[in-house]
Amino acid sequence: MLKIRNLSVSYGNTPVFSNLSLDVRPGKITGIIGPNGAGKSTMIKAVLGLIKAQSGTSEYNGQPIKNVKKKIAYVEQRKDLDLAFPINVFDLVLTGSYGRLGLFKSPGKTEKQAAQSALEQVKMQDFADRQFGNLSGGQLQRVFVARAILQQADIVILDEPFVGIDLQSETAIMDILKQWRDQNKTILVVHHDLNKVSNYFDDLIIMNHGIVAAGPVDQVYNPENMSKAFSADLSSVLFNAKEAQ
Repeated sequence: MLKIRNLSVSYGNTPVFSNLSLDVRPGKITGIIGPNGAGKSTMIKAVLGLIKAQSGTSEYNGQPIKNVKKKIAYVEQRKDLDLAFPINVFDLVLTGSYGRLGLFKSPGKTEKQAAQSALEQVKMQDFADRQFGNLSGGQLQRVFVARAILQQADIVILDEPFVGIDLQSETAIMDILKQWRDQNKTILVVHHDLNKVSNYFDDLIIMNHGIVAAGPVDQVYNPENMSKAFSADLSSVLFNAKEAQ
């Protein structure tokens, strides 16, 4: 289990959240939702040690996150990537093997075959030689999922993976996430499309500068919690539309 305890993050003198505590269950696809600026991506980056937290701890199965980084696959937002970096799709996927190989070993035949297989799983084998910055949003997300396949990670974290991508890519990614769930992996997805919450996630974290609610979707995705995190008007629109279907 992924455990977060008393996590506090500030940007300058402005707190994002304070004393945030959370348990994330394995074998579930857990969505993270909240308004823009609510702290969703900040929480993920603080847990991974990508930004400095003022206080708090993050553990996986009793081990500090810094000790289990090889077990974590992180797919960041497209806007955070250096799309001009000179690497093609195949070599980008192959970097998923680096953590298991160690510092002084290069990928061999086994790793290259695994990279090819991962590309085939996400139907991106025909783009293997293309510079990754020349891909569409959906193609790029599928390539990063292929890299995560190669990592064989226990924890998979995706930050806004479905922003600006085509429905075919979104469906393909969700199919793979469901396979990982069935392998008892811990999956976290920062998500923006509130209409798909019930269809995509088993558990849900609702944030607005802290945890508004967390737990199984059917227990926490309700008008009261959505009003607290977003607004009464948005909550009304969401759940009135849901009842009308």
